[in-house]
Amino acid sequence: MRPTDFTSRAPGQLITLDSEGAAFVPHPLPPQLHWDGALVRLIGEAERALGELNGVGRRLPNPYLFTRPFINREAVLSSRIEGTQASLSDLYALEAQVPLFPELEVREDAQEVQNYVRALEHGLSSTLPISTRLLREMHAVLMSGVRGQNRAPGELRRSQNWIGPAGARRRDATFVPAPPGPLLEGALNDLERFIHAQNDLPPLVEIALVHYQFEALHPFLDGNGRVGRLLITLLLIQRQLLTQPLLYLSAYFERHRSAYYEHLLAVSQRGEWEAWLAFFLRGVEREAGDAALRAQRLLDLREAWRARYQQERAGSNLLAATDRLLAQPITTAGQLQHALGVVHRSAQLIVDRLLRDGVLVEVTGRQRGRVYMARPVLELLELEQVSEQRPTPGNPIQTLTEP
Repeated sequence: MRPTDFTSRAPGQLITLDSEGAAFVPHPLPPQLHWDGALVRLIGEAERALGELNGVGRRLPNPYLFTRPFINREAVLSSRIEGTQASLSDLYALEAQVPLFPELEVREDAQEVQNYVRALEHGLSSTLPISTRLLREMHAVLMSGVRGQNRAPGELRRSQNWIGPAGARRRDATFVPAPPGPLLEGALNDLERFIHAQNDLPPLVEIALVHYQFEALHPFLDGNGRVGRLLITLLLIQRQLLTQPLLYLSAYFERHRSAYYEHLLAVSQRGEWEAWLAFFLRGVEREAGDAALRAQRLLDLREAWRARYQQERAGSNLLAATDRLLAQPITTAGQLQHALGVVHRSAQLIVDRLLRDGVLVEVTGRQRGRVYMARPVLELLELEQVSEQRPTPGNPIQTLTEP
């Protein structure tokens, strides 16, 4: 990391570590912001998009059936930024405990993604306020039993880390966050105080500032990016900007991965807060609109299935099965039997009916141990925004540590 890249507008101080270079310690939030009409307009557009998404959320008959697919989609995309290759189908297959993994590496990736889901659910259900303690608990869940499990899950780092291309040494790093110990702990305490302080900033601006600050501190040895994105969701709910956890920015960050990292670095080096805020607010507006459309289409799909089977006077178990497929679109007859509380023959008859109607497809080609997929649900969740091209996957930015 070159000290000459940090101008007088940098919102922090450089601390010399040793001959390998310096580390950056950000000043406490909030910074002095320069408001203009364009930024105010972006705040309004993002808030309106969130309002529309909340409107869709209020129409959901069973929030769990609809929020779980969004949580899973976020888990896949957030983990993909860090280099995992697991797909949404891989995650659902792991949850359903069915052997659909072509190779061990994919299964391990899917387990990392599943941990992301569990970490988010832990944070949303916790009675703790948003705090370093809660983030440490979520980090412990995130890193449990997967790659990085030996890198102090749930503990603040005790050694220096840095950000840069894979294999880069600290002196060649793109960014070196605060050194461990009092400086890091003090900065995290300042961040926690800011989160709970009263101020006149728009809530979305607060959240964007908090996300930057957490990423700049990088308090864990591994998993910082994922925890930082989990923090966005917690703040959206805590600030009552969302009534249901339907909005996630990982899809936006992944589509614009280079710009995402460049904006964060530009804040640290040159204090370009307004450009970062504009980037963040555009992401909220676009992803809120996308989430509202996906949620509405999931609702339409459910209503189409229910209208068909109610018109044909199908039993309540068949309707319950289609509802379950929204939250778990990969299943077996045995799992449906357990979920619906019916005998195996009844579950198989339901599966056979859904196969005939094209709601399910069988994906193993076997006669025994068959696995079924609700392809319309997965296709809807995996659909990308066609107006924006996804970047070609490359080597992920890595957090590195001293040996």
